Amino acid sequence: MNNPDTELNQIGVLRRREIEARVVAPLLQALGERFGHPEVRAVAREVIEGLAREQGAALAGVYGPTLEDFDRSLENWTKDGALEIEVLERSETALSFNVHRCRYAEMYRRLGIPELGALLSCNRDGALMAGFRPDVEFSRTQTIMQGAAFCDFRYRAKAEAADQG
Repeated sequence: MNNPDTELNQIGVLRRREIEARVVAPLLQALGERFGHPEVRAVAREVIEGLAREQGAALAGVYGPTLEDFDRSLENWTKDGALEIEVLERSETALSFNVHRCRYAEMYRRLGIPELGALLSCNRDGALMAGFRPDVEFSRTQTIMQGAAFCDFRYRAKAEAADQG
């Protein structure tokens, strides 16, 4: 499958996010000044989450639909040391890990837009899984982007989906 997102992942998602941020941040700033920051950010969030759902579906098409397949797709996000993760659980029905270093958060801080990091990156995570496999619940209670010591990613197949195997 020749998917443009797959091709772009060759440069690494961290580099992609930096390129996007260098364009999107000034655009959001200008639109926010004209139309109001809360409204503009709400629209941006909707668009970004919609794109993430589409990307999740595309990933499932490339890698396969299981949590194990999703785990393999993480290579795109961890490329070049972008994330340092500690895997806590890896099975057919669950994937749990903590991120102890997030170069995405470091990059948004370096660009002087730490307040946009969650909008442009973190908010994609749940929507990505919703597109990849809607029967998997995603939870995260904290992120480095928002000042926590680590991010806690938890993916778990819903009980009825796990029972079906």
